[in-house]
Parts: sequence; C-alpha cells; structure tokens
Amino acid sequence: MSEQGTGEYIDPMLRRLIDQVLAHVPSQCAVCRAWPSRPLCEACVSRFAQPRARCQRCALPVPAGVEQCGACLKDPPPLDACLAAVTYAYPWSDCISDFKFHGHTGWAATFATLLRSTPWVEPALEQADWVLPLPLSDARLKERGFNQALLLARHLAPGKARADLLLRIRSTAAQSELKRAERLRNVQGAFALEPALAHLLRDRRVVLVDDVMTSGASLYAAASALRQAQMAHITAIVLARTNAPE
Repeated sequence: MSEQGTGEYIDPMLRRLIDQVLAHVPSQCAVCRAWPSRPLCEACVSRFAQPRARCQRCALPVPAGVEQCGACLKDPPPLDACLAAVTYAYPWSDCISDFKFHGHTGWAATFATLLRSTPWVEPALEQADWVLPLPLSDARLKERGFNQALLLARHLAPGKARADLLLRIRSTAAQSELKRAERLRNVQGAFALEPALAHLLRDRRVVLVDDVMTSGASLYAAASALRQAQMAHITAIVLARTNAPE
C-alpha cells in the first residue's frame, strides 16, 4: 500500500497529536506558502482578517456606525451579542474545511488566536461564567471523530469550557444542504439542557462557540434552549460568518 493510502488510516488520536506538534513547528503558510511560518503568516492574517463593522446581534456586515441590522431590530434573535472573526470566504473557507472535514485539528490553536484578536471577543470570554461549544449529534461526532467547536472552546477558555451543560438531543440533516427557512425548522428542539446541571446556568453569562455561522439557525436554537435556564447573558462567538443568511 502506498504512503498516501496508509495516511488515510491514521488513528484519530494520533492524528490530533501530530497536528498539535506541527502547530508549533515552523512550516509553510497555508495561504501564501511563505517559509518558514506558522499555519498562517502574519502578512496573510493582516490581509485577510481585517476587522469590519458587524451587527451586534447577528454579526452580519453593516455600514460603519450602525449597531444592529434591520432584521435584528425587527425580530431580535435570542442572542444578546454575536461576534465573528472573519467572513466565510477565501482563504478561510479552505482552512476551515481542512480543519473540520480532513481531521487537521492543529488548526484549532491558530483559529483560537485569530478569534482572541477579534474586537470584543477577549472581554466576552473574561466576563463569561461558561464557554459552551455547539454540540454535535452522536452520529456526526462518530463520523468526524471530534467536535470542532469544542476544540475551539478549549483553546479559547480552557478553564471555562464545558461540553456537558448543553446537549444535542436530536440528529438533524446537514444544515449546508438546506435553505434558510428549512434550516430554522430543521434544528427546532434539537438542543436541551442537562437537567442535573441546569442550575449552573441560572443568572450566569455564557459564550456559545461555533466555527461557521450561516443562517444562525443552530446558534439561535441553542440559545433558545439556554434561555430556559434564565441566563443573564448569551454571546455567540464564531470563527467565520457568511455575508448574508441563505
């Protein structure tokens, strides 16, 4: 069997260990191929991750000086705030795909650094009592081998990250295959609180973490479940946001 063939069958835990080691070893930038570099060089981060004005409630792009988009003013989402590091476009879409679908978990540390550099993310994490990853269904977790949101949460706030407070209780179709209205229906009732631990959320500040936000359906459904515990404040932090809900 060829070297390429055997590489496809590396144990997931070994793959993650290799990625963690390589994340700290100089290599080529994944975007411009500069050498030596970390996964992303400073020049590419500066070029492709410039801060931009975003709606405070859904993170969609808005004109400078505008705090909320018209849709959120008309129909406020269940999030108190939403922060996004970058727009889901080149080169981030390729990097996230590598992280999410090809098992290159070493990207988590790089993405967490990018998120922490995003305006208002650091204060949100400091003020939070808990940092909760958006949970995957058992089937999706088994298929992927890891929850990318949990890896991000642990790198962002290792002492506050909890994967046992918010649960996914229903498998759903992949959101990427659905239109916006279908996405909203698809995730209704998909999340719930762990009954034995729900008291830990009452009157607390929580940060929800996910990798990509498109329609916001999954984050809104998760936030609605958290509202049942009478949360004091819910902020969503996402690595990438599409320019418009689909």
